Amino acid sequence: MKRKVLSIIIPCFNEEECLPLFYKEMKNIQNKFNEQNIDFEYIFVDDGSQDNTLNIIKNLKNDDDIIHYISFSKNFGKEAAMYAGLKKATGDYIALMDADLQHPPKLLIEMYDNIIKEHYDIVVAKRKDRKGEPIIRSFFSKVFYKLISKISKDKIVLGETDYRLMTRQVVEAMLSMPEYNRYSKGLFSYLGFNTKSISYDNVKRVAGQSKWSFWKLLIYAFDAIIGFSTVPLMIATFLGILFCFISFIMILIIIFKTIIFGDPVNGWLSLVCIIFFVSSIQLFCLGICSAYISKIYLETKNRPLYIIKESDKKKEEVKIL
Repeated sequence: MKRKVLSIIIPCFNEEECLPLFYKEMKNIQNKFNEQNIDFEYIFVDDGSQDNTLNIIKNLKNDDDIIHYISFSKNFGKEAAMYAGLKKATGDYIALMDADLQHPPKLLIEMYDNIIKEHYDIVVAKRKDRKGEPIIRSFFSKVFYKLISKISKDKIVLGETDYRLMTRQVVEAMLSMPEYNRYSKGLFSYLGFNTKSISYDNVKRVAGQSKWSFWKLLIYAFDAIIGFSTVPLMIATFLGILFCFISFIMILIIIFKTIIFGDPVNGWLSLVCIIFFVSSIQLFCLGICSAYISKIYLETKNRPLYIIKESDKKKEEVKIL
């Protein structure tokens, strides 16, 4: 009987301190899977790291031939790294994990059991809380998930992470969407499939610092909203209709006061304030439209989502999406 293969995809950006600890922890989990006739395949994606991350991966590769790696020519972002890993994975089952051990490796066993015994297509790890994180970041994270869950047609759940185990069918479906502007949580939600969440307590990084600044997370959240909802466009349309109606009512009031009471229209200061207010609304709506147009512009240029500088294969085809 042919042994099944589980591919582990690990996006890495300046994770030299975490990688040895991650690999050591994963070997314990790997042994338990090997006992069930499941082989492992590690795919490390170096997302343009500026530290010793790539060399550490190469050293691990020298000691373990089930390790494979891809190194980008620069930092293209985690979304590109995850997509590259999915393209390279050959396993029957594929897992996405972070190298900082904030995604507990021991959960893989429970995830696999849910796929095999309960016939789920995707099992995703869900944090019970955001204990240990800055209060402001936790607050805005909750606001973002509440907002996008209301304005998006796809269900995006608060606390669900990128840590997930999925079948080959799910991966093939994911790879069929090679769009440039990516938000994987939303894309997985769009795919559907039979999905289950497993809750776990939030875990701190074993070493190093988070690469996600508040500003980067804010931009990422904005891209997610633009990518998975057209409600902002509807808001711009609604504001246009609303102010058109208000303007019409004000014109009628002015005409009525002038004809009936002979009351001239005066007050240049109030007029200037109104002009500034309405102009700001117009610019706001124009900004919303521009955000969508910019995404269309990036998609139509058809540039590569990432460029591979080096991999464990002698020749690696550059992926043009």
